[in-house]
Amino acid sequence: ALPRSGEATRCLRGRLVGRQQPCAWWDHSSNMIACTSFFCCLKRDQDLFLFFSSSPGFCLTMVVETLEQFLQEGRLSALMWEVCQQQAQDRSPELQETLLSKIVCLPDHVSNKLQGKNPPVFFPQNYFPLLGSAIIQVLQKISDSLRGGSDCSISFVSHVLGKVCIHGRQKEILSVLVPHLTDVTKSDCIWQRICWRLVECVPDRWMEAVVLGFVQRAEIISRMLLGNLVVKNKKAQFVMTQKLLLLQYGYTTAVLQNVLGYLSLDSLRRALLIKVLQELLETWGSSSAVKHSPAEQQQYISKAILICLSHLKEPEIESCRQELLASMMAGVKCHLDSSLPQIRRLGMIVAESISLKINTDGPVLKFQYEEDNETRELKSLLVQTPPCSVVPSLPDDDDDDLIPYDMSEDKELKTTKAPVYIRDCIEVLTGSDDVDKWDATIKALENLIQKNPAATREVSVELAKILLHLEEKTCIEGFAELRQRAQVAVLITDPIPVAQYLTSQFYSLNYSLRQRMDILDVLVLAAQEMSYPKIRGKNKHSGAQKPCIQLLPGSDSSKDWRRIVNERIKSKTRRLQFSLGQGQSEVKQGSVPNEFNSIAGHFFFPLIQNFDRPLSTFDLLGEDHFVLGRLAHTLAILMYLAVNAMAVTTMGKALLEFVWALRFHTDSYVRQGLLSCISSILLGVPTEHLLEDMTEELLETQSWLADVVEKDPDGDCRRLALQNLLLMENLKKKLETVPF
Repeated sequence: ALPRSGEATRCLRGRLVGRQQPCAWWDHSSNMIACTSFFCCLKRDQDLFLFFSSSPGFCLTMVVETLEQFLQEGRLSALMWEVCQQQAQDRSPELQETLLSKIVCLPDHVSNKLQGKNPPVFFPQNYFPLLGSAIIQVLQKISDSLRGGSDCSISFVSHVLGKVCIHGRQKEILSVLVPHLTDVTKSDCIWQRICWRLVECVPDRWMEAVVLGFVQRAEIISRMLLGNLVVKNKKAQFVMTQKLLLLQYGYTTAVLQNVLGYLSLDSLRRALLIKVLQELLETWGSSSAVKHSPAEQQQYISKAILICLSHLKEPEIESCRQELLASMMAGVKCHLDSSLPQIRRLGMIVAESISLKINTDGPVLKFQYEEDNETRELKSLLVQTPPCSVVPSLPDDDDDDLIPYDMSEDKELKTTKAPVYIRDCIEVLTGSDDVDKWDATIKALENLIQKNPAATREVSVELAKILLHLEEKTCIEGFAELRQRAQVAVLITDPIPVAQYLTSQFYSLNYSLRQRMDILDVLVLAAQEMSYPKIRGKNKHSGAQKPCIQLLPGSDSSKDWRRIVNERIKSKTRRLQFSLGQGQSEVKQGSVPNEFNSIAGHFFFPLIQNFDRPLSTFDLLGEDHFVLGRLAHTLAILMYLAVNAMAVTTMGKALLEFVWALRFHTDSYVRQGLLSCISSILLGVPTEHLLEDMTEELLETQSWLADVVEKDPDGDCRRLALQNLLLMENLKKKLETVPF
């Protein structure tokens, strides 16, 4: 006969919490079995299953209340402590495994039974910190036992910790454990041994989760927390020296400093630090890794190298000086060959740092690059932060001690007047030795060109040639921008002949890469100016900011392209809503024709014709792939700006052929440019022309884009490909809504 519900509840409550059996029932294995049966309640005990089935609501409530009281009165630590005592005697391994599963998974079991309506104590964010506190109590009993000369096992606690971490609850449990262990291990050797054994006894299948939890939660992984775990345990060694540093790259700089600092703190571990540095440098100096690894991973590896260098001592540097030098030479070449500005700068910073370490007394490498927060952060990793020291303040100077300069003979400088005619400007820029006059001319040239269009057209090609070859004579501020603005002004004033000259020079001999990229930048800026005509003194697109193209040296225009595409999508949406709601009564009033539409072909087609013809000093398909990437981005922007041109469909076909010929290029910057070209085709070519003239090509392109989304190692390429697929899907939906 089954007991009445009240009797069963009192029986269970008494056996679990101890109220009905005050005589320390935890000392008996039979009561442990009862507790285990309770945790397994509806699965293992058939009588309880039948009893709970007869009155499920009432009994489930009583079970939950009993479990709450069990946890709140600290019986969890008592249960784990008894297991630790029994492990020393090698008893009941099956029972211990069952208890382990039920302790770690208790919130899940309760949630399954209550359909998510858990009491707060069973929420994971509450339960696992409570479990962490119970582990601390057990560790304290183990410490007391060892001090009293008694043996006990810690492996069950290690298994609990490992299983909790592998379930993804490192944060909750280690937020309680790590601060306490850090505090008690500072000056207590027994606690140090307990902490070491706690982690060492974690099974290998859970070791990675535990190690990752420690290195992310502890501010400093010192000798007291992990000891020489990385030397004793191969799994931990693999995680800390390979997986954390070479196979993954999503961890913070603090985690890198934590791991590498831990390796540097003991003589047994310093050999691993040297080995790690060698492997990092090997990856950093691999041309294949530089080409195919994401920029984020290369930055992560660069940070790890700099932190390793900061921990090296002079004897260690001396022993591997030649290896460091060889790695530096190979790595800096790979990075400088990259078309991505960020990668080139990373190579410069790391090479400078290695040079500084191995040439303490001699000359060191020094590159020129833009200083920003990222650069300063990288350089700071090379230096161990010294203790704060008090800087003595300088004595205040008395004003009476300052001797004034004698200014009685000073004369006012004469202001040099700029030329007022275009031909005079040409004479100054080509033959004058007057530095002041040269400065004044280059500053006034853009404004002079805009005010004298007729005179400019007479000498436009000659002036464009002078500006293309013009070199700075003085340290004039903003010289590159002044020259570029003058070039743009000449091109806008007389677009066809100047565009023909510039595009022909792009593929000519004896030009530097900088000059070829200057040509691309000028073409883009001029096209942008001409494609945004003014209406009564205001920009036609005053409601939306026009695309801003940054043309700083080494800039990554793929970011600008994404901004351009987004604004293009928004502008199309606004026009569609406007035509549906208000008609076109306001659109054409006082408007000026788009000047770029009629001449877009003169900018576009000469650039796309000869890209596959190598010259003796210029090879786009070879080592000059950075210029190829800039060319692809330029063609994409020109295509976008020519959206209403008569030749837009022909331009789209030519651009699609250009993309198809280069779609498997190994350089990520080039692939980004090609994907930008696809976006401009989808946005610029009318939908009906896309379907009539490029149906087969679009289907092949769609398949290629899907492959890029799935397999391309570069994150920007994957995002651009996904954006293009979404554009294709939008075109398809648009066609479905058009009535026939």
